[in-house]
Amino acid sequence: MAKTHVIVSDDNTRVPFLRGILTRSLQDAGLSFEAAYRLSSKIRTELGDTEVLSTQRLRALVVSKLEALDDPQIVENYSSVLRGPESILIHDEDGQTTPFSRYRLQQRLECCGLSGDATVEVAQLVHDYLLEQGTSEILSRHLGGLTYTCLKRQVGEAAAQRYLTWTNFIHTDTPLILLIGGTAGCGKSTIATEVTGRLDIVRTQSTDMLREVMRMMIPGKLLPVLHESSFNAGQALNIELEDASLLKAGYFRQAELVSVACEAVLQRALREQISLVLEGVHIGPAVLNAIPDGSRAVIVPIMLAVLKKDVLRKRIIGRGRQVVSRRSERYLESFDSIWKLQSLILDEADRAAIPIVTNEDKRETVQQVMTTIVDSLAPEYVATPKEVFARSHDGRGDTTGKATGDLSSGSIKGASRKPPKRGGFLRRWVRYSGRNT
Repeated sequence: MAKTHVIVSDDNTRVPFLRGILTRSLQDAGLSFEAAYRLSSKIRTELGDTEVLSTQRLRALVVSKLEALDDPQIVENYSSVLRGPESILIHDEDGQTTPFSRYRLQQRLECCGLSGDATVEVAQLVHDYLLEQGTSEILSRHLGGLTYTCLKRQVGEAAAQRYLTWTNFIHTDTPLILLIGGTAGCGKSTIATEVTGRLDIVRTQSTDMLREVMRMMIPGKLLPVLHESSFNAGQALNIELEDASLLKAGYFRQAELVSVACEAVLQRALREQISLVLEGVHIGPAVLNAIPDGSRAVIVPIMLAVLKKDVLRKRIIGRGRQVVSRRSERYLESFDSIWKLQSLILDEADRAAIPIVTNEDKRETVQQVMTTIVDSLAPEYVATPKEVFARSHDGRGDTTGKATGDLSSGSIKGASRKPPKRGGFLRRWVRYSGRNT
């Protein structure tokens, strides 16, 4: 397949077609990572040996594929993202400038556990207000303050406080280590993928993959318990126990072994100060104990659960259809053991005070996971709106030279303006005031 280049119409330069960049644009338009990647791959395949195409042709191709999804909002979102040069410019504390995007703001709000409808409404209100004020440029922290005020007025104090906590956390550059556990078929990988996309975390790992690496290094004859599934690992222990005790002993032994590899992955992340999502059936107290005390990172363990037998059974069947190599027959034959293993895992999570999230609806589950993450940050990242939004990220005040901010004023200082329009309802309720801080 030939390398395809795209001719940028603005300056007639050639840039390589990159599937990853298109995937990101489609995510900004509202597609999940899986759907965006699948569509980007399909477009790359259709381009085949095309060596050169214009941005207009590429955009038309993308829009045609989006229209086939029968979701007009996605098409509108993508078209709006393309109109970036006409957007309001946002200046961050590092000197980077990006166009304002309602959909990127929605993603930020999703990190705070807001529902999809609420994120759309707040992002639209912020956008409308900026247009009404004639704003052409704004500092990112002032945009954050405006968003906080909108949330407080429109959604409530709790939502605004979560946004404040999350914004305060990301300004510290502290790594986030998210651990997602649960039994086979409960949706760990799916939820992990959704969460990493929203949190912009690029490092992910599964305990299944780590176990597979260990299997390559250690023969089955030497360590048979490692070469069994987590729900029947007890059969390799060669000891006489009741079924329930054998299940427990086998699982804990395998989890203890895999925790060694998990510890190596976690130590690497902590050493490099990068965020990481680690998911798998082996997540539990053994993995948590592998994290050294005093680590400069926020550790958030979460256990997923499917509390209805028929739902878990259907999930396992569906997983077998999606991934042929993970045939459902073997899991269905051991379904009773998988169900008992979930009870064991949840009991251990409850004893260790690990939050348990029921995974019945993917969207609601992602929202609950996000809320759990932010709530776990709240005790350590306490700050007032003025402390978070009325200073630069390094705490030194306004050092950019672009503008100065004042949350107590009735306007957005630090924003370049066109002559403002008058009479808009947003100006009457979205206003920085001393009472809001």
